[in-house]
Amino acid sequence: MSKEITFNRYLVTAALPYANGPLHIGHLAGCFLPSDIYVRYLRAQERDVKFVCGADEHGVPITIRAMKEDTSPQDVVDRYYDLLKGSFDEFGISFDIFSRTSNKGHHDTAQEFFKKLHNDGVFEEKESEQYFDEEKQQFLADRYITGTCPKCSNENAYGDQCENCGSALSPEELINPTSALSDAPLVKKKTKHWYFPLATYEDWLKKWLLEDHKDWKSNVTGQCKSWLDQGLRSRAMTRDSKWGVPVPIENAEGKVMYVWFDAPIGYISATKELTPSWEDYWKKDDTKLVHFIGKDNIVFHCIIFPAMLQAHGGYVLPENVPANEFLNIEGQKVSTSRNWAVWVHEYLKDFPGQQDVMRYVLCANAPETKDNDFTWKDFQDRNNNELVAIFGNFVNRVMVLSHKLCGGKIPSFHMDSKDALDDQLYEKIVLAKKKVEEAIEKYKFREAIFNVIDLAREGNKYLQEKEPWKQKDNQPYIDNCLHLGLQLMANLAILANPFLPNTSKKICSQLKVVDKMLEWKNAGSLKLVKTGYSLRAPELLFAKIEDEQIEEQVQKLKANAMESKEEKGSSEAINTPIGGEIQFDDFTKIDLRVAQVIEATKVPKADKLLQLTLDLGFEKRTVLSGIAEHFKAEDVIGKRVALVANLAPRKMRGILSEGMVLMSEDAEGNLVFVSPDTEASLGAKIS
Repeated sequence: MSKEITFNRYLVTAALPYANGPLHIGHLAGCFLPSDIYVRYLRAQERDVKFVCGADEHGVPITIRAMKEDTSPQDVVDRYYDLLKGSFDEFGISFDIFSRTSNKGHHDTAQEFFKKLHNDGVFEEKESEQYFDEEKQQFLADRYITGTCPKCSNENAYGDQCENCGSALSPEELINPTSALSDAPLVKKKTKHWYFPLATYEDWLKKWLLEDHKDWKSNVTGQCKSWLDQGLRSRAMTRDSKWGVPVPIENAEGKVMYVWFDAPIGYISATKELTPSWEDYWKKDDTKLVHFIGKDNIVFHCIIFPAMLQAHGGYVLPENVPANEFLNIEGQKVSTSRNWAVWVHEYLKDFPGQQDVMRYVLCANAPETKDNDFTWKDFQDRNNNELVAIFGNFVNRVMVLSHKLCGGKIPSFHMDSKDALDDQLYEKIVLAKKKVEEAIEKYKFREAIFNVIDLAREGNKYLQEKEPWKQKDNQPYIDNCLHLGLQLMANLAILANPFLPNTSKKICSQLKVVDKMLEWKNAGSLKLVKTGYSLRAPELLFAKIEDEQIEEQVQKLKANAMESKEEKGSSEAINTPIGGEIQFDDFTKIDLRVAQVIEATKVPKADKLLQLTLDLGFEKRTVLSGIAEHFKAEDVIGKRVALVANLAPRKMRGILSEGMVLMSEDAEGNLVFVSPDTEASLGAKIS
């Protein structure tokens, strides 16, 4: 900030999840858990805060799923809204409201916003040629168009963005663009749309982003700077579609708002729905607006939406956008299409009552500055070695010893028996509060939770050094030790509450104190539990997770991915031309030949491509193959492969590829060569 502002209220948003599928732990790690931690901390501070979110129920992913399931978009969003909300509620993501962009209130708010910009002359009205699917008789939104990314060679890039490298794209930039709806050739037809002139706000964005917010995370400002350095272009804010918020102006029949125009306005409409005083949170300068998102949404929340707010006028701008990177699963990127994910609703069923275990693991392993990896083994280790052996162990030891040595009541503290270890423990409690506080304020939630665990570790160390069980003839010594141990236990409940709310409530229950003790102002005190009060019986906070449970989850993950693969293959066989019945003459048109890789090199600036030189015995061929992420060049030399020899040549990266090497996948999703028998002669026809 260029100037200091005292914030009197906080508005915290979490990215609107698409209502076209269930919630997985990558979503939680990306934005929902960090935002919930931050909000719970603010509430404990007794600050005025609203936590808003909702389901994003427009856009191409919804309509594509509806078509695949032969149902309506409304049926899709109704079903997944309920599933998403149920998962959030049960997992403990404490939204003040979880709204929907299909609500009339949202449509009204988005249309009012659009009309204001239109009436102020902000939009550029342009007629342009856009891709049209003649078989489906409709213009194709950017996400209906797929092709190869020109920057990273990802073959499944969308017409608006490559989700592999994060580059913003237009359909015209894709290599070999095709329709996601049919196999019909793409043509271009004229259509009219309204464009938002981002270039008009480029200088303002550079100052606002890069000068006024130098405290933002480097991964956020780095991506924004890259965009700004390339120069901003006008972006269409309308689409040809029947599903979405209708464009509320004349001569706009059949047009809806671009989903990334209406979705962030969902934060505003949800706040309107939540409270009559919504304008206090959106239009007063002493409001701190914080967007929690994943890295794939950075450009929309840091460039496009702020520019929209600036163009409209009257709204506060985000004070921070602490975006996280991606969380991989067992070394692989999350893939909903391959069912390679840990689904939240399934976790809640498989590990009942253990929400805080997953909350802890996702926070401790959060992808705050770089992509990180979730493994079930790490999940087990963190539970058993940190939650059970450190945090839970300290609480249980204090409770058991208090019952055994102090009659199950909170003992007095005798000042005349105090020693240096007692003073040091108090100092560590005060310091821990300060460290946790500072880390949360800076959105460093991993650092914060590790400080909580470290305090529990100090508690175990304190008990081990004091050894009250060896001082049975010195009751004041025992009393002091366990009095401080119980006070530390209460402090742990406060400090852990933003991260492990169910655990903190269990601690309060064992101490027989009300939840009001969890207010942040109480942390650092040694007067949280009162002398003479009785304690409940000890109860373990966490249970050890056995190897069998972990192996079951690993096998389930692999089985789900394999089942999805088989279903996908079956679906493709039914819906694509080569999967239905063909005549023998059709098959004979494909010329499959035995070949051998004699040279292999990495294609420069193409992460996925290897350039292969193949020997067919009677000639040599150059073939480009997208296998570089699975094989090193030197490892494929000498491989015998099946080559589609009569495939029309295709130029990629300036190299002419003369055929295609056949590949398959193993049970883990790894590519495998379809290899002829080693006795087959090079160039022999496969039939």
